Amino acid sequence: MHHFIVLAVLFGNCVTTSSTKLSHSSHSAYDKYYVTYIWHNRLYLYTAGFLALAFWVLLKMFLKKDVNSSILKVKQEDKPHDKPAEVHLSGVKIFFGSQTGTAKGFAKDLSEDLRNLDITAEVIDMKEYDPDDRLADECNTKCVCVFLVATYMDGQPTDNAKWFCKWLEEASTDFRYGKTYLKGLRYAVFGLGNSLYATHYNTVGRNIDKWLWMLSASRVLTRGEGDCNVAKSANGSVQADFLAWKLKFLKRLESLCRGDGDHACCGKQQNGAPCNKTGGQTVEEEATLDNNYSEAELLESSSDEDNASSSPSVLDVEDLGSMMSSAKQISPNGGQVARRSKNVAKKRHQEKEEEPREMVTPALREALSKQGYKLIGSHSGVKLCRWTKSMLRGRGGCYKHTFYGIQSHRCMETTPSLACANKCVFCWRHHTNPVGTEWRWKMDPAEKILQDALEKHQNMIRQFRGVPGVKADRYEEGLAVQHCALSLVGEPIMYPEINRFVRLLHSQRISSFLVTNAQFPDEIRSLEPVTQLYVSVDASTKDSLKKIDRPLFKDFWTRFLDSLKALAEKRQRTVYRLTLVKAWNVEEMTAYSELIALGQPDFVEVKGVTYCGESSASSLTMANVPWHQEVVAFVQQLVDMMPDYQIACEHEHSNCLLIAHNKFKVDGEWHTWIDYERFQDLSRAHHESGGLAVFSSSDYMAPTPPWALFGARQQGFDPAETRFQRRNKGKDVSGC
Repeated sequence: MHHFIVLAVLFGNCVTTSSTKLSHSSHSAYDKYYVTYIWHNRLYLYTAGFLALAFWVLLKMFLKKDVNSSILKVKQEDKPHDKPAEVHLSGVKIFFGSQTGTAKGFAKDLSEDLRNLDITAEVIDMKEYDPDDRLADECNTKCVCVFLVATYMDGQPTDNAKWFCKWLEEASTDFRYGKTYLKGLRYAVFGLGNSLYATHYNTVGRNIDKWLWMLSASRVLTRGEGDCNVAKSANGSVQADFLAWKLKFLKRLESLCRGDGDHACCGKQQNGAPCNKTGGQTVEEEATLDNNYSEAELLESSSDEDNASSSPSVLDVEDLGSMMSSAKQISPNGGQVARRSKNVAKKRHQEKEEEPREMVTPALREALSKQGYKLIGSHSGVKLCRWTKSMLRGRGGCYKHTFYGIQSHRCMETTPSLACANKCVFCWRHHTNPVGTEWRWKMDPAEKILQDALEKHQNMIRQFRGVPGVKADRYEEGLAVQHCALSLVGEPIMYPEINRFVRLLHSQRISSFLVTNAQFPDEIRSLEPVTQLYVSVDASTKDSLKKIDRPLFKDFWTRFLDSLKALAEKRQRTVYRLTLVKAWNVEEMTAYSELIALGQPDFVEVKGVTYCGESSASSLTMANVPWHQEVVAFVQQLVDMMPDYQIACEHEHSNCLLIAHNKFKVDGEWHTWIDYERFQDLSRAHHESGGLAVFSSSDYMAPTPPWALFGARQQGFDPAETRFQRRNKGKDVSGC
């Protein structure tokens, strides 16, 4: 530094000296000294100049950059943002597991609602989706996966969901996948079930919810559960249950679309602000608390909890911690108010539950009406049988005409209870009717049911007035009902006033043919005399009965056997009705003979199953329908094992044969027909005597005409009728 100062002084003196013309020579020596000194130290001089220049350049550059940065910042603040908005929900994928088509229909309805909200929706059949290859990819797509799944037989998944459920169950316990395999997947589950199957109610929906949670997937909404049992359904029907859950789900999606629900803020995020703290805890802290809850507590949440709670309509698992924190901070007075409100809500809920519901929901009413049912009140119905139409034209009667002598055109097919305790695979109603194990619905009086049934039946008969082919005398006779087949659908014996209904029929001299599915032994014992009492015996072993009838009762086999014992105690005409399903129950010959010995029926009707078209509720196909010759062979083998019975009648068109007890063969002549006037007299005397005047099936039997007997040339077709064959059809379809 000292050298730089010296050089600077010398340089200044030099310049001054050079600018003024010195004339004195005395200074020349002194000047030479300075010049020589500067020359020898010129390197320092150059360095000083260079450093000064560099400092000046750097200062200029720094000042210019600072100004540009300020200008750019101002411009950016003034310029609108071009950054695209963040996508919080890319779409919804709706997976359905359906056997009868209900869950599939729900999936389509939800898809339409989502599209109306401009949310992309895709409906996926679980059978066509490979979870091993694709499910993990859903974790990064910002979509929500919805699972609408039904529970089928014995708590098993439906056919189209079996593989998906099997894979998901194995993945949830396979260490190779890891507990975080589906972390980031957002999902919601709605299960369809029937609470009458208590041990398996909504098992599939609950399992899928559990397995997804075990793989770290995140619920966006509490699991919903739809109940096909109208009496227990939270909203009156499975359709109403789904609608209530769907509204909550759509509301939740709206929150997710705004980005409010990504971190369980539940709509409290505003203008990009962070989630509010609740009880001094952030959402992340609350989520940590949530993980400490047991798996059982997390999995037992259901739509019922939502309905009973006074909390917001949308409640996530992540919100549990927030609710617990808030509950701890409630003041004593606030706690009393909350408890009081809860008690009031509980009381109202109990009052609502105490009021019986109608058996037929609007959805069921629509479905049954489309099938031609004329519904009566809230739980009854009537329908015109095809054989009634056939005999109005003189084209032949049903097998009851051949076996028992009824006039098919004067027969009314009805039921006072549309509900049934079974879900048989061959149900020709395709399970559109409700199910139940006990009466829990509103009840219409028997007088009202019979009056409306007769009126609606007569109105249907009147529609045939003037129709080509309808016989005038048959038309007039058809308006006066003489027989009532209580076999339309459901379980008539469930109706609490069934005895009153039967008495009303007999008071109008209308015969009664009542069919039961052998699940109500006490009701069979308490039943007053009917013209003929049927018990459906669709299988002869416990396993095959469970497979074919799919009963709702846990103790179905005990009830079945007890019903047969109760039938043996009846004095009036009793009938076993066997429905043969090829490859299902035709090999159980010995077991059938043992059941017949147990119930000792007067008659055994053996009929080949009728194929009523493809149904997703049943795996039955035409391959399960036996030929008439196969039914005959089965009956012949069965009769060989029962010395007290013989084959009496045949109705080839219905693929049906009648086995009768030998007591109805009087002097070598069969008496399977019924003296209906005699029965009405006996029934009236029984009722007027308070049950003291008893009578038996032998008291009102009548001779069977030759054409109705087994082996006759007519094969059960009444020669007084005219066979009808459709054009271009070689097969006889009389009455179709």
